[in-house]
Order: sequence, then structure tokens, then C-alpha cells
Amino acid sequence: MQIWVDADACPNVIKEILYRAAERQQIELILVANQPLRIPRSAFIKTKQVGAGFDVADNYIAQHVKEGDLVITADIPLAAQVIDHQAHALNPRGDFYTPENMRERLRMRNLMEELRSSGAITGGPPSLNQQDRQAFANQLDRFLARYVKTKTSVEK
Repeated sequence: MQIWVDADACPNVIKEILYRAAERQQIELILVANQPLRIPRSAFIKTKQVGAGFDVADNYIAQHVKEGDLVITADIPLAAQVIDHQAHALNPRGDFYTPENMRERLRMRNLMEELRSSGAITGGPPSLNQQDRQAFANQLDRFLARYVKTKTSVEK
């Protein structure tokens, strides 16, 4: 299992949580972005710089994610592709995208996009707060605990 990060829009505080988790669990963390990223020295943390352009990082992740991987993204269409690959998608606010909630999330995204393009709504979501960061860290910890438990039982 690998953890992929849609890193262009991922908040730094979430990246820091991921760095610590990758080290602690010794799981490969791959940050994909259109620009160079500064990361801590680690055998487990890597970056992949992709070309500039709309959805280039998303497309790279969608092409390389494997069943069981975890992808960190706020991009709903990317999350839908991840789920189609039988992988897991978690947003930086600590919410998992699932096959059950994906259709509604896509519908809501499209509605909000229409409202923004018509000028009815301006701006985006509120900034992450401490509660969001804690929710993300808790969900990540629970997910990784299940992964470690599954991996350990398979090795026995």
C-alpha cells in the first residue's frame, strides 16, 4: 500500500501529519505536484513533479494508483477515479469518499461550480481549522491501524 497526495492544493499542515505517519508506519508517501516540493529526508517520502496544466497531477495519480492505496485529495473527480480503482480517498478535512457518497458529492460539486461560474457564489471552502486537522489525523490513524492489522495477519 502506498499513500498518494494531490499535493498542489494540499495544506501544509496536512502534509506534516502525513510525513509523520509515513515515518511512523514505514509506508511509502508520494506527493504529486506541478512544482518542486520541499520534503523531509526520508526513505519513505517521495515527490513526483509533473508538467504544468489542468489536472496533470490528478491524471498521474489516477494512472498509478493501485487497489488498496490511499489518496489524499479534495478533488472530487479524482476521488471518483480512485474509488473506481478499488483504492481509498480521504479529503484534508477527514472525510472519506466512498462509493455510497460519491454520486451526491459529484452532484454537489457540479452545482457549486455552476453557481460560482454564474457569479451567484464567490470564494471557496473555509480554511482548515483545528477540528478539521484533528478529524483528518484521526481518520488517517484509524485507516493505517486497519492496514497494519491486515498486513500483520496476512504475514502470519
